[in-house]
Amino acid sequence: MEIDTITLLAYAIIWTIFYAFLSRHIAELSRKKWTTWVQSEESDDILVEALQAVIEEIEDRMHDKLQAFQDSFFGSVGSMVKKGKDLDPMNNIRKAAKTGDWASMLVEYAANKSGLSALIPQKQTQEGVNKSSKSVEFGLK
Repeated sequence: MEIDTITLLAYAIIWTIFYAFLSRHIAELSRKKWTTWVQSEESDDILVEALQAVIEEIEDRMHDKLQAFQDSFFGSVGSMVKKGKDLDPMNNIRKAAKTGDWASMLVEYAANKSGLSALIPQKQTQEGVNKSSKSVEFGLK
């Protein structure tokens, strides 16, 4: 049996049209069946179980982001409180009162009352003293 080219082309065209309609029909039936199943009550537990790993990953990421935000927020609040304490004009008077240095306490009090507390040099902290006492050596060892 021999098939000529026109018959072969006709079969190919018919098969292509049939396959296109058949695949669209199957896809449409599949979509309808899937959507009705997803909207049904029986699919809820199965979908939650299947997507449990995704849900846990989302919860973990949200927890990490919340923790990072809280750390950042409370860290910045803590630094603002520290800066506020450093700007307190009564801070030096309290320090002088703790050490029992009455002369410094009176000078600080008078400067605060007159508004000249910004002009009084602040004592360096231990870190500032350590940084300034480092010497730089040039040359060969």
